[in-house]
Amino acid sequence: MSFTSYLTYFLAGYSGLVLALFMLSAVVPAAAFVARALAAYISLIICATYGALASIVLRLLGREQIAQWTTARAFKHVMALTTGITFEVDDPNKTLETVRPAVFVGNHQSELDVLMLGCMFPKYCSVTAKKNLKKIPFLGWFMSLSGTVFIDRQNTKNARDAMAGAAEEIQRRKQSVYMFPEGTRSYSKEPGLLPFKKGAFHLAVQAGVPIVPVVAANYSHILHIKSLVFNGGRIPVKGATNVEHGEQKALLT
Repeated sequence: MSFTSYLTYFLAGYSGLVLALFMLSAVVPAAAFVARALAAYISLIICATYGALASIVLRLLGREQIAQWTTARAFKHVMALTTGITFEVDDPNKTLETVRPAVFVGNHQSELDVLMLGCMFPKYCSVTAKKNLKKIPFLGWFMSLSGTVFIDRQNTKNARDAMAGAAEEIQRRKQSVYMFPEGTRSYSKEPGLLPFKKGAFHLAVQAGVPIVPVVAANYSHILHIKSLVFNGGRIPVKGATNVEHGEQKALLT
């Protein structure tokens, strides 16, 4: 039996299981959580594979800076189809489209924030990652090919030093980055923020670029892992006015 046949059988069985769980959720509500979790997982695998291939092609064309954008948009559309979830972006001043380079920062609620990035991620933007992730097969290769801005925390004593190399990359490539200043997921049922770490602000000051806040509404009614809640729906996310250099320095004091 060929690889294509195995893949076809696997996808057919996987899809059948997800559909069965969705039907079962009419009687057992928790089944919807499992169904959407499985749908989201396979969506992520499909889009990660697409992203790796797209990164190779775009790098050969000298367009690797839009690799993460094109992967993000693919994830947006696939997740809308498989889970019924999307983020609706409100950006009245077109800040996400026109400000470049910049350090975009946003609240970090759960694993679903990957989809939030898929919906709002601007062109010529990348995530940041620890430099040692380069060594991880597939993930590290994709990050390197798609223009991720790496931060070297192992050989530095503080956040300011760790951001120096990343700041140079932003200036040289005119590449924006997206960061979660809370540093970890809040998993909060109510609107709120964890204390901010200073890395994103040091990076913006050193690179001489504005900070652009991006705020997603609390979506615990859509996904709350502890309560086994995972529903379809639309989640508002808003791009705010950028924070200029003087205000950034004030945030560091």
